[in-house]
Amino acid sequence: MTLLVTGGAGFIGANFVHYWRARHPEDAIIVLDALTYAGNRASLAGVDVDFVQGDIRQTALVEQLLRNRGVETLVHFAAESHVDRSIHGPAAFVDTNVLGTLSLLTAARSVWLAGDGTPHRFHHVSTDEVYGSLGPTDPAFSETTAYAPNSPYSASKAASDHLVRAWHHTYGLQVTTSNCSNNYGPYQFPEKLIPLFLINALHGRPLPIYGDGMQIRDWLHVEDHCRGIEAVLQRGRVGETYCIGGGAELLNIAVIDTLCAAVDAAFAADPALAARFPGAPAARGTPTASLKTTVTDRPGHDRRYAIDEAKARAELGYAPARDFATGFAATLAWYLANEGWWRAVLDGSYRDWVETNYAARG
Repeated sequence: MTLLVTGGAGFIGANFVHYWRARHPEDAIIVLDALTYAGNRASLAGVDVDFVQGDIRQTALVEQLLRNRGVETLVHFAAESHVDRSIHGPAAFVDTNVLGTLSLLTAARSVWLAGDGTPHRFHHVSTDEVYGSLGPTDPAFSETTAYAPNSPYSASKAASDHLVRAWHHTYGLQVTTSNCSNNYGPYQFPEKLIPLFLINALHGRPLPIYGDGMQIRDWLHVEDHCRGIEAVLQRGRVGETYCIGGGAELLNIAVIDTLCAAVDAAFAADPALAARFPGAPAARGTPTASLKTTVTDRPGHDRRYAIDEAKARAELGYAPARDFATGFAATLAWYLANEGWWRAVLDGSYRDWVETNYAARG
């Protein structure tokens, strides 16, 4: 089949393209990406795709791609996704996440529902943040959890989820939606917790911890997420939503401590790292944890997220393949081996803003 992947040069989108190309070599993949700050063409190096630089809000362009390229499946990753940025500039999140999704739905309806109604699938990738915040003993989020978004980012994603649902129930568009937990892995832009803290640790910069660091997240390796989306596309029921989790509910401070210890161990095992990153405390035998510092908590910071993926397990046969220890070790190894990639994406004033002031959407 032919897939159109929006946001395919971003973190999760690029990983999905790598994943799909390796497992479905006969399929054609078209990537549509505006290449904003978090989109990086280099993340697709060596992958056979048809790349189109463009904005998902360009409805005519999307219609042209769907119609002229014979696209049967649209996988929608394109989104603004950093909570801190949404607090400082919410309008961009409404423009991309709400109006951009509306544009895609409009194009899909125009092309796919015209005439004899070509079989198709519009898959929308969303987040567990639309469900709000859990208390310490609350049951994990599931597909029946009421929406209660608390940030401009999560509110914009909730709005896009509702639009996708409405286009199915009103117009008959063949849609599915997945809501995932916190992703980590290769090609993640260093504004999110794990790559930000890894790169700060390598440069001896502060590791800014929001509040008490006791926020809890369910960590999902990006390849497991891609496996989950593949399962939805192949076996998911049209009109349904599926929660995709990593089964690794951890305190933010525990993730940070794991990261610090892993960096120390990597420097101890490989003396060459001290020469590559002389600013790292580990290069001098000082614990990376010495960089930890507490900063004022983020406004409206959700306390706990957790995913119950029972529906995905039962209907799709999905289960995460990597525990956090295995996934994190692979992620650290990737960032150490791909210094050129992350140095190339960290340029300009945004680099300074990210690296020195903010912890991740955590």
